[in-house]
Amino acid sequence: MYRYLVLVLLVFMVSCKSKSVAIEATKTATHLTANKIIENYHNNKNEFSTLYIKSNVQYADEKQTQNVTAEIKIKKNEQILISIRFLGITMAKALITPTKVSYYEKINGDYFEGDFSALSQWLGTDLDFNKIQNMLLGQAMDDLNKGKYKESFTEQLYRLDDLSDKKTKKSFFFDTDKFLIQKQEIAQPAEERMIQVVYSNSKVYNEVTLPSNIAIDTYQKKGKTKINLDYNTITFNGELSFPYSVPNGYKRIIIK
Repeated sequence: MYRYLVLVLLVFMVSCKSKSVAIEATKTATHLTANKIIENYHNNKNEFSTLYIKSNVQYADEKQTQNVTAEIKIKKNEQILISIRFLGITMAKALITPTKVSYYEKINGDYFEGDFSALSQWLGTDLDFNKIQNMLLGQAMDDLNKGKYKESFTEQLYRLDDLSDKKTKKSFFFDTDKFLIQKQEIAQPAEERMIQVVYSNSKVYNEVTLPSNIAIDTYQKKGKTKINLDYNTITFNGELSFPYSVPNGYKRIIIK
């Protein structure tokens, strides 16, 4: 379970003195082009050097449920360290940089080290550092300036559907007030695989606007998985360390 929890966080992953204000979509929606929606989305602030997040995590699949905590450290655009703990004991840890992904998992005593191409092939979806960082920050996983999108208005949200890849369907949903991402969906119909990430209770800080809750639902042939993250401690621009070392005796996972 801990390995899969780390992988799902890789695919797609409050006490603070800053002013916090709940975001509510109160504007009356008008028709906007895809370019205008993207422009408004990029007007949101994203100005920080480091970010520390402590989160409660609820995991559930068709066989089990589990409550753990996750400690997430981000040095913007450079590295991310995710630690999964149960009863205060580190059960899994992942270190992500723009060129490398490393993680280990305690129950099975194994670890992985490699680039994003190997992990992307294993998981069946393209990954890179920016996508993982953006997912954890409640931002679009893709660079929206590089895509071709069809805009619409549904569920009281602006929606962009990516038209560039027929095999993979991607949709992004924005609120009508701040144009924050409220939901992201990635589906591969031929593989019968989909992941949906829903953000809620966004709060405005001096540095950036962050969701307080992230709900991840995955659907595959082998079953469904739900992961819910509640961010309960958030600190910006502090001095952070990123300790990572694989315990002795762990077996390396090789992806061919």
